[in-house]
Amino acid sequence: MTHNNGDKNMADMQERALHMLETYFGYTSFRPAQEAPIASLLKDEDVVGIMPTGAGKSICFQIPALCKPGLTIVFSPLISLMKDQVDGLVDQNIPAALINSTLTQREFNKTMYDVRSGRIKILYIAPERLGSNFFCNVLRSLPIAQVIIDEAHCISEWGHDFRPSYRLIGDWLQDLPKRPVVGAFTATATKAVENDIKSLLGLGAANVYVTGFDRPNLSFSVIRTPKRMDYVVDYVRRHNHENGIIYCSTRKDVERVYENLTRAGIQTGYYHAGLSDDMRKDMQNKYAFDQLQVMVATNAFGMGIDKSNVRYVLHYQMPRNMESYYQEAGRAGRDGGKAECILLYSGQDVQVHKYLIEQTVDQSGGDPRSGEQRKLVELRKLQAMIDYCFSSTCLRKYMLSYFGESALWDHCDNCSSCQSRGNVVNVTKEAKAIFRAIIATEERYGASMISAIVRGERTDRIVRAGFDALPVFGYLSDVGETEIKGLIQQFLAAGYLRSSMGKYPVLSITAGAEEVLAGHKEVEEVRQDIVVSSRKSKGASSRSDGRSSKGGGLFEHLRQHRKQLAIEAGIPPYIVFPDTVLIDLANIRPTTLGEFGNIKGVGEAKLKKYGLSFLGAISTYKD
Repeated sequence: MTHNNGDKNMADMQERALHMLETYFGYTSFRPAQEAPIASLLKDEDVVGIMPTGAGKSICFQIPALCKPGLTIVFSPLISLMKDQVDGLVDQNIPAALINSTLTQREFNKTMYDVRSGRIKILYIAPERLGSNFFCNVLRSLPIAQVIIDEAHCISEWGHDFRPSYRLIGDWLQDLPKRPVVGAFTATATKAVENDIKSLLGLGAANVYVTGFDRPNLSFSVIRTPKRMDYVVDYVRRHNHENGIIYCSTRKDVERVYENLTRAGIQTGYYHAGLSDDMRKDMQNKYAFDQLQVMVATNAFGMGIDKSNVRYVLHYQMPRNMESYYQEAGRAGRDGGKAECILLYSGQDVQVHKYLIEQTVDQSGGDPRSGEQRKLVELRKLQAMIDYCFSSTCLRKYMLSYFGESALWDHCDNCSSCQSRGNVVNVTKEAKAIFRAIIATEERYGASMISAIVRGERTDRIVRAGFDALPVFGYLSDVGETEIKGLIQQFLAAGYLRSSMGKYPVLSITAGAEEVLAGHKEVEEVRQDIVVSSRKSKGASSRSDGRSSKGGGLFEHLRQHRKQLAIEAGIPPYIVFPDTVLIDLANIRPTTLGEFGNIKGVGEAKLKKYGLSFLGAISTYKD
């Protein structure tokens, strides 16, 4: 009997969850990846959720928070990220609040009064607050039903965004009079980071849900061009009706790109850790409110952006690891609409990253053996990133493999490798020359020496070693140094070569290279010329479900109407409605509130708040 009651209670809870989803968020069903973690949290089972940006992980804990009696506390790493989340919830009439260093004492007291009186369901907190014994005692008195750790990878020093304050959460959970159900969510985590999350938060028995990392609405491209600045300015000009982010590795490059785009007449902002807090806040607000078309930034502009209508992310330099790249590129297309992720590669990027790895690890102090281990981990991650840039296979498939998943395809036709398949060149002759040079020098040298040998450079070092007498010396004298080093990187990515880690990496051949030398295998190179985007550069770009906007003019009209409503409400435009809702409005052109309410992403609160206004905007639009 008890078992039947339990089943009935769970069924009632799930029905209530679906009702909350439709009422507040405007969807009639959960995405497949959301169902399992939501069900676990509703049953008071701990959860570790690894879901890519754009997969809807916030709903995984916001819906259980609305269904459960008591308070949900969400730990979030950045003030701007918290504000975006809370603004979005409040705009849907969901009682949410935040506590961080920006609050005055009066605002803090008011928030805590609302929390204690049960007026707040979801409370966002910066983990640094746990450093205060007074604040921890305040939290102990609250009826906490659920604790959520967002961006949970920040707890791991093996992750790419390690934040020491996240280490306070585990001890705080143990000190609570009654341990609530705990959910930890992140967009990217290797196995080592996942293990850290479970260990440091006491989630050894948690249900782990790893959602597929594939984002079908994103296209990925790697472009090797010496004229990166020209490419960026041209690209942004061609996409002048869209919002984008351009990531740079250094503050200097951020400012250079910003100045070039500004001179080109483009509304541009810039963001890096060297700016004052007020300047960074001002830039971020202008970008969120669509007053800027593009933001140029270092990775300091990372988790703090929750903007759903970013249509492209360009990387001016190659990031240091795949985790950083996937999370930063994943800022594009969070609304499910099509978007582009383009990485501009230069060999100089590799040297800069190697130098920075050496410097940061050498200066970090602590156990030297631990430092060397960390350095090797960072160098392996860097090599994986280089391999991505030189991969001739599907880039999406490469990324999935890196995160431990298998792709169900060989060619996605939505990345630069797959789109360049028709441009294949046989480079078996060059491969054999490079492989023979590595063998002849007893696998003791790196790319620079091997390149010099096959190009026939009579340097003092080569002459002293007698390498100018090798049969392969000068065999590729008509090929440039940059091209040869590029081939070596491609052969590393394809598995024909191995490279040792460390300050002076050494090349060696694999069984695959031996097959080539024996004449059993040919080597092909995919020439990835600059791919001019085929995606429409207007705001009404096609959706991931294949539907495109029939009325680009109406979409732009609705976009401007949304912007005006957002200004009046003091919130970013994407919080009013994401681009995908505007695209459906432009396609369907509803004439009644009932038709408007049937559009995905339109909940009851927003229908009441904005429905008549948008219907009026549609009715007054003239084609």
